[in-house]
Amino acid sequence: MLPLTYASPEAEHIIVKVNGNADVKKHLESLGFVAGGSIRVISSLGKNIIVNVKDTRIAISRDAASKIMVRQ
Repeated sequence: MLPLTYASPEAEHIIVKVNGNADVKKHLESLGFVAGGSIRVISSLGKNIIVNVKDTRIAISRDAASKIMVRQ
């Protein structure tokens, strides 16, 4: 299990859990970052990471991405 910030690009990953306070968890879950879901890192540019989750591309901050734990 590793944070999304360290996940290899273009590989399919499974979300294990989302860390953070209740507001952060609720916000990330509303964007589709839920345990058991699949996610793919598209690119990492500066302070943002672009991911594909539920057939949608989303840009999130590195801080938010560090709260999403995945397995390969």
